[in-house]
Amino acid sequence: MPSPQTPLILLGGASGSGKSYLAARFGRPHVELDGFYREIGEHTAASPLPQTPYGEIDWDHPGTWNSDAAARAMVQLLQTGRTEIPNCSIATSSYTGHRTLHLAEGPVIAEGIFADAVLAPLRSLGVEVHAVFIKVPPITTAVRRLVRDLREHRKPLPFLLKRGWALFRSERGVRERYLEAGFRAVAKRQVKKELAGLQPLSVGGRQ
Repeated sequence: MPSPQTPLILLGGASGSGKSYLAARFGRPHVELDGFYREIGEHTAASPLPQTPYGEIDWDHPGTWNSDAAARAMVQLLQTGRTEIPNCSIATSSYTGHRTLHLAEGPVIAEGIFADAVLAPLRSLGVEVHAVFIKVPPITTAVRRLVRDLREHRKPLPFLLKRGWALFRSERGVRERYLEAGFRAVAKRQVKKELAGLQPLSVGGRQ
């Protein structure tokens, strides 16, 4: 089973809450769970992916994400010291290859909008997980999300506006979903302090 000396931290939160920033800064390594989105090619008449009321694939529905593959990859990382993560293009909703992650000194930090869906599978496999939901005001996440998605050309503007409004309205439900799954809600500033405290001194001193 995974080594008890290697902390595994799951960061959850609304889209735009800063999960990727914190995981990239403090993770050793940073596991991007959004890489485990299902590909658009899996959307068929016989086996459709979840859809929004306005007829688009609902990429904010957990049914568009492969939680089993994500859990297996994290267990493999903790057991063997390495694993492969798909490079998922959000713009095209398809894989463009894979990248290899290796354990290093410090905590493994995994983050994604469906991090709550992988907590129970990991714990059932005997993995000790610290699950944290990042608390950020909804208006703040809405603005950050739109700026980020436009900068990265993730989807066409009409889609981003419709999605953004839907996410803004559902954000309270997202938090409740995470808390029910077993996450603890922590303000972003405090999350940053906690993660910094887990780093080697050369990293933890930069705050």
